[in-house]
Amino acid sequence: MNKDSKRREALLYHAKPTPGKIQVVPTKKYATQRDLSLAYSPGVAEPCLEIVKDVDNVYKYTAKGNLVAVITNGTAVLGLGDIGPEASKPVMEGKGLLFKIFADIDVFDIEIGTKDIEEFIQTVKNIAPTFGGINLEDIKAPESFEIERRLVEELNIPVMHDDQHGTAIISSAALLNALELADKKAEDVKLVVSGAGSAAIACADLYVLLGIKLENIFMFNSKGLLTKDNPKLSEMQLKYAKNIPPQTLEEALVNADVFLGLSTGDIMTPQMLLGMAANPIVFAMANPDPEIDYNVAVATREDVIMATGRSDYPNQVNNVLGFPYIFRGALDVRATKINEEMKMAAVKALALLTKESVPEQVNVAYGATKLNFGREYIIPKPFDPRLITIVAPAVAKAAMDSGVAQNPITDWNKYEEELLDRLGNDNKMVRLIANRAKMDPKRIVFAEADHLDVLKAAQIVWEEGIGFPILLGHKEIILELKAEIGFDADVEIIDPKTDEEEGRRNKFATTYWTSRKRRGISFLDAQKLMRERNYFAAMMVNEGEADALVTGHSRSYPTVVKPILQLIDKAPGASIVATTNIMMTSRGPMFLSDTAINIDPSADDLAKIAIMTAKTARMFGIEPVIAMISFSNFGSSTSESATRVRQAVSYLHKNYPDLIIDGEIQADFALNPELLKAKFPFSKLAGKKVNTLIFPNLDSANITYKLLKELNKVDSIGPIMLGLDKPVHIFQLGASVEEMVNMAAIAVIDAQEKELKKNKSSLI
Repeated sequence: MNKDSKRREALLYHAKPTPGKIQVVPTKKYATQRDLSLAYSPGVAEPCLEIVKDVDNVYKYTAKGNLVAVITNGTAVLGLGDIGPEASKPVMEGKGLLFKIFADIDVFDIEIGTKDIEEFIQTVKNIAPTFGGINLEDIKAPESFEIERRLVEELNIPVMHDDQHGTAIISSAALLNALELADKKAEDVKLVVSGAGSAAIACADLYVLLGIKLENIFMFNSKGLLTKDNPKLSEMQLKYAKNIPPQTLEEALVNADVFLGLSTGDIMTPQMLLGMAANPIVFAMANPDPEIDYNVAVATREDVIMATGRSDYPNQVNNVLGFPYIFRGALDVRATKINEEMKMAAVKALALLTKESVPEQVNVAYGATKLNFGREYIIPKPFDPRLITIVAPAVAKAAMDSGVAQNPITDWNKYEEELLDRLGNDNKMVRLIANRAKMDPKRIVFAEADHLDVLKAAQIVWEEGIGFPILLGHKEIILELKAEIGFDADVEIIDPKTDEEEGRRNKFATTYWTSRKRRGISFLDAQKLMRERNYFAAMMVNEGEADALVTGHSRSYPTVVKPILQLIDKAPGASIVATTNIMMTSRGPMFLSDTAINIDPSADDLAKIAIMTAKTARMFGIEPVIAMISFSNFGSSTSESATRVRQAVSYLHKNYPDLIIDGEIQADFALNPELLKAKFPFSKLAGKKVNTLIFPNLDSANITYKLLKELNKVDSIGPIMLGLDKPVHIFQLGASVEEMVNMAAIAVIDAQEKELKKNKSSLI
């Protein structure tokens, strides 16, 4: 895209369909006159009077506790300079957008039309009662130092100038990890800083807290090295000024361990980089052009550890890794300020998070095969969903420990759940499934482990402690792929077609032939089938050589389900096999059945599918509230399809009176409690929240779950097999890595449940 096209696209983005990027959205009902009388006069007087009694009630009855002001005078807008308050508004709106999408913090952007320090401070103080926190933005130094210092001292809400401290916090986390990789100690390194503005000084201040000695920091501005004899230096800059003869940047970089660039592009040459010490750490963060180009730097020094401010290179120092979560933690404990302890807590949390296994969705988002802690991954990626649950609690705890929290957190598990809910997607069921599996991991056969995504899923299962993978497929391919993604765990690899597996193949073939010899299967047929991975894998589970099986990523569902149904018996008491999908909807998890097996189930089949689905929901701690879906409502049609559903419900009401189930019913009535109660108050579903849908046929169930998944971007786990005696589960063709990991966890839980039932039976 050329420059003109980019310019036009940017302008259209901001102008259409509605000017700007943020808006105020009501959080309460406002449709009726009654609603409005509560929202404003006369109802609004009641919370006002409560706040008069106790000013802290403002946090109870208003949005103050989740509202941050993003404030500027437009004197130092990144890359644009002093452009004034009006021109800075798009940037401030953008900052508000980031606060909202990353940490669910509401923002009013405030552009102040003054450059006078006292006027600016007084304006902010006058409007501060509206807000739970103040984010100062794009204010030029040295005024920014004084403005922030005064506001921190004179206000009792958190105040932070993100241009200074955001970069300092993120780069400090990167520096901690870079020093570890370079095998260097902070107190021993020599640091050269190009740039002497507010961000550079804030970074240097925090680096000193990390252990870098003041005397080992050499700071340059556009005129050269900061020296004591320069009368134009600010008080903050004088701290880093040297009492030595002037020297060039190139001279200072000789044997330097760390270069921090917050200045202008291409100021650092390859020759300067070559003069640095072994394993040089280069943070070239000028935008859009770094102080030295990333590709030039890595070509010049193979041992360089480099970070930039750009997203198209590894190790982007991006303030969005910090400010949303720092304010989130500060707001949630009603901190009176953001102090050094809270900033350092964020630094350490970010550094530690980098060393954790990266979620597959992050790998996909950044086009990486596998992100691992190392020279090209020293700080987390901005879209890592774990940031809110790692950084915000660390900051909140530091606020409590340092005595600035007015509303301490007592239940950290509950707090983490609240933070996850703020992300806008309900992952509670996914977390429950993973945690449940980790309690008692099982041996899981991955029948298509020579496919990259399947192997990546197996790796995550291993690293997360969900289970112990057994990898089936072409051994050489699996080993190559393992090396490619850094999967170095010593796990079992089996190629069913090799000579070394002949003994096991014959053993499985014999067992299979014995059970099927009166159904047209010869021993030779059985031997041939055991060379096929799904037959071989199923027999591993049957013979107790594995606890569970997952397969189906590369083949159609009917192709894969055939050998499973041939080899795996039905569970005791089960006369039908079916499937359910768990859909992670905005209303919570929904179970949809049968999504993959029974094309046109009878009334008896539908009843059995409902019973099996109910048992599965209970397995995950959810009491099923089941709607039997149809195009008809309670006898409004006499069609064969509606009649079958009605008959199934009648059977279930008679034989399972405690089961909350009803139908036949249309989907809109089932999912709208008010509508259902008003129209069909006699229904067992009236006044209840339906969480399980049983469909009249495979067409409707399969189409519905895939529409939800694609149109509404609803996460899905399944199809989960119901009614089998062994834990065997089949992916949909082309399932994502995340879906396969979730299905593997389901398989482990299934194995746990079946083992528990078996143990109970043996005691009877």
